[in-house]
Amino acid sequence: MYAPTRFREERAEILAQAIETIVFANLVTPAADGLVVSHVPMVFKPADDRRPAVLESHVARPNPHRRALTGAGQSVAIFQGPQAYISPAWYPSKREHGKVVPTWTYIAVHAHGPLSTFDGEGDLSRHLKELTALKERGRAEPWQVEDAPAHFIEGLERAIVGLRMTVDRLEGAWKLNQHKSEADRVGTIAGLDASPDPRDRLVAEAMRQAEGERAS
Repeated sequence: MYAPTRFREERAEILAQAIETIVFANLVTPAADGLVVSHVPMVFKPADDRRPAVLESHVARPNPHRRALTGAGQSVAIFQGPQAYISPAWYPSKREHGKVVPTWTYIAVHAHGPLSTFDGEGDLSRHLKELTALKERGRAEPWQVEDAPAHFIEGLERAIVGLRMTVDRLEGAWKLNQHKSEADRVGTIAGLDASPDPRDRLVAEAMRQAEGERAS
C-alpha cells in the first residue's frame, strides 16, 4: 500500500479496531491464471499465547478461491473504510489564493498473509456463530444460529468451506487531509457534515477524531 508517512497508520490496536468495524473485505489471492477476488465478511482474531493473529471467513464450495489456494503465496484482504470526495470550495484558502484542487479522503487497511481452508464441522459452526454474534451484537433481539433448525444449518455448512488467513502484516492509510491547514481542515469537516450523503458524514467524524488526537 502506498501511504506517505503523514497518512500512514501503524498502531496495531487502531488497525484491528478498523477491521472489526468494517468486517467486509476484498480478498485477493494469486492463482495460476491471474488473481482471484472474493468479497467476504471476515472475523479478526488477535494474536495470543497460542497463535498469531488470524482472519476467518467462508465461501461457497464452487467459489474458485478454494481451488486457488493450492500453491498460493501471500493473499491480501482489503478493508475499505469511510471515503469521500473533498471539494476545494470548502477551503478558506480557495478564497485567499485559489491554489487548491479536489482530493479524496479515505481509510483503508490491508492484511497480508498465507490463506488456508478449514471445513471441519466444529470449526465451521464456531466461525458462523462468531460472525453472527459480531454483527448481531447490540440488537434488541439478536438472532443466533441456534434459532434455525439444526438440520437446515448443517445442510448449509456442507455447502461452504472456511478460509483462514494467518496475518503476517497489517498496514493502514488514514488520508484525512492531515497535510492541510487547520482552517482548511475545519472547512472540510463542515462541508462533509452538511452533505446529504451519510458516507460523507462518516468521514467528517473520522476527521474530528483525528483532530482530537492532534490536540492531545
